[in-house]
Amino acid sequence: MKKRVIAATMLSLGLLLTGCGAQGGTTEKSSEADSNKPVKIVAVGSTALQPLVDAAKDQFTQEHPNYTVSVQGGGSGTGLSQVADGAVTIGNSDVFAEEKGGVDASKLVDHRVAVVGMGPVVNKEVGVKNLTKQQLIDVFTGKVKNWKEVGGKDQEIVVINRANGSGTRATFEKWGLDGAKPVQSQEQDSSGTVRKIVEQTPGAISYLAFSYMDDSTVALSIDGVEPKEEHVKDNSWKIWSYEHMYTKGEPNKEVKAFLDYMVTDDVQKTIVKDLGYLAITDMQVERDVNGKVTEK
Repeated sequence: MKKRVIAATMLSLGLLLTGCGAQGGTTEKSSEADSNKPVKIVAVGSTALQPLVDAAKDQFTQEHPNYTVSVQGGGSGTGLSQVADGAVTIGNSDVFAEEKGGVDASKLVDHRVAVVGMGPVVNKEVGVKNLTKQQLIDVFTGKVKNWKEVGGKDQEIVVINRANGSGTRATFEKWGLDGAKPVQSQEQDSSGTVRKIVEQTPGAISYLAFSYMDDSTVALSIDGVEPKEEHVKDNSWKIWSYEHMYTKGEPNKEVKAFLDYMVTDDVQKTIVKDLGYLAITDMQVERDVNGKVTEK
C-alpha cells in the first residue's frame, strides 16, 4: 500500500513538473508574440522637428513593421499641451516645457534628440544678405519699413510670422530679437507654408529652422555671422534650440525603443546631418532652460 502511495505521489509530481514546463513554454511563445504586437505612436508638435522624426520613423518602421508611427505638426505649444493631456504619445517641441505657460512640466519627461539652428530668411529680390542685430530687431518691430533703409532695394518690408505657440517663433524672438515682439502681421502655422510665402511675396521676411532653408529664399547673416551648423556648435550663431520629444511620465518599453532609436548612430550620423540638424554630441556648449550657456 505504501509503495502505491509513493508511486502515485511521484506520478503526480511528474505531471505537475510537466505542466509547469508546458506553461513555461507557452509564456515564452506569448512573450515572442508580444514583441510583434501592433504598436501605435502619435507624435505631434514642432514643425521644425517634424522632418527629422518623419525620416527616422520611416527607417524605424522598416525594421519594426509592427509599429505605426504618425508624425504631425501644429507647433510646439500644441505638442506640449496634447502630450500633457494624454491625447498623444509624444509631444515634439523646440522649447523647454518649462517655458510654455499652461503646461505642467513636472509631469513630462524630456528626451532631447537633436539641435536645430534657426534664422531670418528673405525674398530673393530684396537685395540684402546681412543685417546687424539691431537692424533685424528694427525690421521685425516695424521701426524700419523699407529695405532701402538697410541697404536693400526700394521695397516695402512684409513681415511674416509664425503663429503663437510656435517654438520656432519663441526661439527666434528670444535669441534673434532679444525678446522684442514683432509687428502685427499675417501668421502661419507651418514652416513649409512660411517658406513658400516668403519665396512668392516681394519684400517678405520671416524665419525658418535650418532644416527648411533652401535656395528658394535668402538666409540672412547677422553681424557678419552666417547661419551655418559650425557657428551653432560654438554658439557664435545664437538662434538655436534643442529638439525635444516629451512623454507624459516615463515611456513604456515600446515607446522607449523608438525614442532610443532617435539617438542611435543610424539617426544621429546620417539623417540628422543630412536634414540640416546637429547631433547633440557635436555641440561644444550646453544651454539650460534659463539660457545659461556653458562650455562642455
